[in-house]
Amino acid sequence: MTIWKSFINFILPPRCALCGHIMKIDKGICDSCIANIEFLKPPVCYHCGHPLGEVTSQSNKHLLCGHCLKNKRHNFRFVRSAFAYDELSKKMILDFKFYDRTDLANLLAKMLYIAGEDIFKSGVDMIIPVPLHYTRLIKRKYNQSSLLAKELGKLSGITVDNFSLRKIRRTKPQVECNGSARLKNLKGAFSVKYPDKIKGKRILLIDDVLTTGSTLKECCVTLKRAGAKSVDGLTVSRVLR
Repeated sequence: MTIWKSFINFILPPRCALCGHIMKIDKGICDSCIANIEFLKPPVCYHCGHPLGEVTSQSNKHLLCGHCLKNKRHNFRFVRSAFAYDELSKKMILDFKFYDRTDLANLLAKMLYIAGEDIFKSGVDMIIPVPLHYTRLIKRKYNQSSLLAKELGKLSGITVDNFSLRKIRRTKPQVECNGSARLKNLKGAFSVKYPDKIKGKRILLIDDVLTTGSTLKECCVTLKRAGAKSVDGLTVSRVLR
């Protein structure tokens, strides 16, 4: 296999997923691009994971953003993301999601594993990807969140459940909706097929991009109604507000 892989790399040398430059070692992203990615590092909001920038006190581990301070009710235990969704990372996410760059799943899952460190330390019983409606799955050929969950399951040793959470209603793409229309678009779109598998479990939801959080929130509410003990959200990238 090593000889065969070397031969393939000689004929089709690995290229950086962001800039397209040829790399000697297939790392997915070259060192130059890695240095320019805006990874979301602490301090971040204790609940939603939004970057807090400079803070006066580093000793408080439970710092909250303005939004979470105003809203005392938190559906999620924690939400975390690996890096910011910007012009640099956008190409990689879109290639992975729409243009068959499924080879990026392993690399992105490693980033998720690092970004979700405090989630894993707090305890996770099951990993669940945000599902696609079957019509969209047939059209796209794969669920990018499911691929991420599979690789993350290998890294963490945690069971991945691809079947309990289902999308039962076809909705408009979220990019076509704004504000409250995003929540309305997803209302009642998800259901739990096997509640016995969910009851009492600490669930980790996986998705590729967090924009307003509407998709994750609707999935979270659905899982909690089915008896989940807690729900965390972990995404590859995040649109910063």
